[in-house]
Amino acid sequence: VASDKKVAVVGGGPAGLAAAFFLSRAGVPVTIFEAKDSLGGIVRHVIPEFRIASADIDADVELCRAFGVEVELNARVESVDALKAAGYTDVVVATGAWLPGSAGLAEGDEMDVLEFLEAAKKAPDTLNLGADVVVVGAGNTAMDAARATKRIPGVENVRLVYRRTKAQMPADEEELDLALADGVEFMELLAPVSLADGQLTCNVMKLGEPDASGSRAPEPTGETVTVPAATVISAVGE
Repeated sequence: VASDKKVAVVGGGPAGLAAAFFLSRAGVPVTIFEAKDSLGGIVRHVIPEFRIASADIDADVELCRAFGVEVELNARVESVDALKAAGYTDVVVATGAWLPGSAGLAEGDEMDVLEFLEAAKKAPDTLNLGADVVVVGAGNTAMDAARATKRIPGVENVRLVYRRTKAQMPADEEELDLALADGVEFMELLAPVSLADGQLTCNVMKLGEPDASGSRAPEPTGETVTVPAATVISAVGE
């Protein structure tokens, strides 16, 4: 038993829970400090229920508690020094990646994907997205957002806009297949430029010559197209 240690874990998401579990199992007293009102982080508050069930998160939390992990909810930590002054010998910072990405549109013309997914999971009936929604990006988070959007009342059409092709998308191909099965439309080689009057103007792109690594960067062709969009959700870089 590491009786000379007392550890504070800042953040109760997957990384924080894992750190607390392994430390407590080794006999180290651990307290998790979580800014929100429940543990689970991105998985609890953002990832759709159809992806990971809340019961699975509850099981991980209870496993930590079974090993004696203490939990402080609604506890935002502003200073590591304050935790050290309170008697914690070590501090593990596991606050996650909550910073927003951007599709490059004007301020107010796009919604951050994490903000959207959190609202869609907590109170989907409060969202008024309009009939046409565009999700910019082609990672797994973009696929989650597109599928979640299809479940929002009032939404009729959901389109994924991506500046490269399906072959270059970071998402697992099966994730795109699930989105397509839900009725999502995939639009490749398009890069958003501006949003006005319910229309998203996009540059039509092409893939340039391979660089030294073999990667082909997207380049504008000089053509533009418009895509119906009452709401644009940015999942760029997520």
